[in-house]
Amino acid sequence: MLFGGFNYHGNSFEQSYLCYPASFIDKPQLEMGDKIIMPPSALDRLASLHIDYPMLFELYNGATERVSHCGVLEFIAEEGMIYMPYWMMQNLLLQEGDIVRVKNATLPKGTYVKLQPHTKDFLDISNPKAILETTLRNFSCLTTGDSIMVAYNNKKYYIDIIETKPSSAISIIETDCEVDFAPPLDYKEPERPQASVPTSKKVEQAHEPQNEAEVERKFTAFTGFGRRLDGKPAKEVFSSDSSPMQDKKSETASSTKPISPSTSEASTSRQTKGKLVFGSNANRAPKEAQVAPKETKEPAKEEEPKFQPFTGKKYSLKG
Repeated sequence: MLFGGFNYHGNSFEQSYLCYPASFIDKPQLEMGDKIIMPPSALDRLASLHIDYPMLFELYNGATERVSHCGVLEFIAEEGMIYMPYWMMQNLLLQEGDIVRVKNATLPKGTYVKLQPHTKDFLDISNPKAILETTLRNFSCLTTGDSIMVAYNNKKYYIDIIETKPSSAISIIETDCEVDFAPPLDYKEPERPQASVPTSKKVEQAHEPQNEAEVERKFTAFTGFGRRLDGKPAKEVFSSDSSPMQDKKSETASSTKPISPSTSEASTSRQTKGKLVFGSNANRAPKEAQVAPKETKEPAKEEEPKFQPFTGKKYSLKG
């Protein structure tokens, strides 16, 4: 159906226009939202159609196949032209004078939107949530994949629309929408400092092997005092400095040496003290040396009668 030289099909509005930024008509406030300025003929056609309010439109760039959505602010543009925010032209990859198709659209009310700032400077604002709420009051809808502009304190912050629910394009007019933030694009996680070992621990770790070697050297097995099972006092106390292993080494070393009277006397003296002697010297010792231990044990036998078990008075069970 042809209407006034423009193509209108049934109850829908669809028309192609030449687009220009808002700076062409000296309306800087247009940059603070997502609304465009259309010609009066578009208002005439929209008024005759039964469309939903508020008026929302789909913008389509056929050359790049980019799609976005917007609202309308005024109908004062020249015929065949529309004016839009410059950041919106950047989303659609449009240049001044490029052709864009405008079509009316019905969008569901949004329930969720996820935003991602381009720089972490936006998070340094004292109250970014309040600034974002104030800015979004000038917006009619949000489209996944777009980058909106938030102006604050003479600085422009760009924010990507990562996700919207319940659809890829939503209306944010008179609706409660949950907002979530993703980390900024230039955000880097701080490096975790490596745990430094204190110098005192390093010194301890350096001395640990040496200390273990010293412990091994000082360790002597089977040290202590000898005790008799019958309760009598021991005749000899073994020193804790000498170890059985050392005695064994010394005795084996002595067994390898040739037999001499001094060594035989030493072996007999060892036998008299009640120590075990390993090696051939024990067999080669003279008979006098073998008899000597018996003589030393005789006093111990004389003391044995002193121990009298089951001593005491006798009693009769008859009373």
